[in-house]
Amino acid sequence: MQTRIRLLGAVTAASLLISVTAMGVLERGTNPDIDNWFDVIWWWVVTSTTVGYGDIVPVTVAGRAFAVLTVVTGFYVFTSMIAIVAETTHGFVDRHRSGRAQVRAANHILICEYTAMADELIQSLPKIPELSHFRVVVASDLVERNPYPQHAFVQGVPINPAVLRQANCARAALVFIFANFRFADPDVKTLHIASRVRDQNPDAIVFVEIVDVEGELMEHVPDDLVVVSSRRAMQYVLEHKPVNPLQWLDEGSRQKLLLRLPPAPGRGETDTRA
Repeated sequence: MQTRIRLLGAVTAASLLISVTAMGVLERGTNPDIDNWFDVIWWWVVTSTTVGYGDIVPVTVAGRAFAVLTVVTGFYVFTSMIAIVAETTHGFVDRHRSGRAQVRAANHILICEYTAMADELIQSLPKIPELSHFRVVVASDLVERNPYPQHAFVQGVPINPAVLRQANCARAALVFIFANFRFADPDVKTLHIASRVRDQNPDAIVFVEIVDVEGELMEHVPDDLVVVSSRRAMQYVLEHKPVNPLQWLDEGSRQKLLLRLPPAPGRGETDTRA
């Protein structure tokens, strides 16, 4: 891309230098519409952009030949510029769709692993007044494209610290880690992700979905994690109720969360987008 831009700049500069010099030498004193060098430069701008106002036209054969060269060069330059702008815009949009863009959001909800339960939570958030204004970031390698265009997406394994940094984990308010049943022991993977999250963000409220809440692994679960059993989470789905994580918090954690609530849009506050 940079090479193409430099090439277009060089072609434009060469066209300006050659065409203006040639037209100044060939047309000044012969063309009644050209009185000074500014007229020549104006002619080059209008001609190279193929606007063609017709207020200044070459009258000599050589001048017309250079005009043809200027038109062809200008057409090449400006169509190439339009192509570069289109490619850049498409690349920007595609980076967000494919999860390759750095997330800039702060005080947001980070969802690790895009599972069926994660999808239930995402659909439930707009129905929970206290959480409806949070920005949402999904970090997962279970899908290749952003499942919700209105939210941010990072494509990658959330156990990877680089993926968590890309999702701006350090500035997240809430983190949800859902069980990935592709693993023989999904709870091990879930708690491993939780340890990586805690390394980057000691202050976030972290929810972990645990499959075996009676297992030996529960003895080693840190007290600062909000543990939710897969069965309990599924009850919301079976009862057709919104998945409300506020009901999983004790009063102290709930108050801590409410203090971090982002302002509702439309009240003059700045909304930090991904």
